[in-house]
Amino acid sequence: MAFSECGGIYRVGIVGMGTIGRAIALALDSGDIPVHLAAVHSRDAEKAEAFAATLNAKPPVMALNELIASSDLVIEAATQAALATIAPATLEAGKDLMVLSVGGLLDHPEWADLADRQHCKLYVPSGAIVGLDGVKGACAGRIDSVTITTRKPPEGLDGAPYVVEQGIDVYALTEETLIFEGSAREACKGFPANVNVSAALSLAGIGPDQTRIRIMAVPGGTRNMHDVEVIGEFGRMTSHIENVPSDTNPRTGKLSYLSAIAMLREIAGAVRYGN
Repeated sequence: MAFSECGGIYRVGIVGMGTIGRAIALALDSGDIPVHLAAVHSRDAEKAEAFAATLNAKPPVMALNELIASSDLVIEAATQAALATIAPATLEAGKDLMVLSVGGLLDHPEWADLADRQHCKLYVPSGAIVGLDGVKGACAGRIDSVTITTRKPPEGLDGAPYVVEQGIDVYALTEETLIFEGSAREACKGFPANVNVSAALSLAGIGPDQTRIRIMAVPGGTRNMHDVEVIGEFGRMTSHIENVPSDTNPRTGKLSYLSAIAMLREIAGAVRYGN
């Protein structure tokens, strides 16, 4: 672990003050996790300052380079585009990095090598999916296929680059409809804010080009659902989850930020469960 200590408390900086960033900040501010919220960063500094002022820790709103220098662990809760700047800057500084925009890792395998050279850690929470421990275990042997089927209501897919490019009116659909089928790598490019679960699954498993994903639009749906099937020499494994969307962003399930909070507890704690 590359954490240094600040009075016995680990320093955490959060980049991105959207749904996930604010939820993590509130969890850290509650005092239940033995870390110090050292700083936050956002494209909208005024809104970030207003939110930070409501927290007990009153974390300063800093420029990215200042936040990295002031933190032991940087949490990226921004966008795939922003990650392209955040990741190399954080890892070059020898600071640990937690990535929430997991799709942004797929085209940058060199970041793992950079973390290794700089003796720091790159953390990827499970996000809005379950069963990654089983997938990692299964991948110690032969894997024949990994498939994920994602079902989301129209508002959870509206505005995705693929939807816009293909001219799909998700609100005009009257029944469950397959709108995309392909690799996890292709899905993360077409739906950068919608299917980070497929990126996490592919990185834990057989890679973004071999992992297949089907995306279904579900008119009248109220939850983001994911069904995973893994087949290999171990046998067959399936998982199903129905995520309640967050209150402020229908594209993001609540488990996305809860899994990040749980990972922070393990990082700061002495015990880790699962593989």
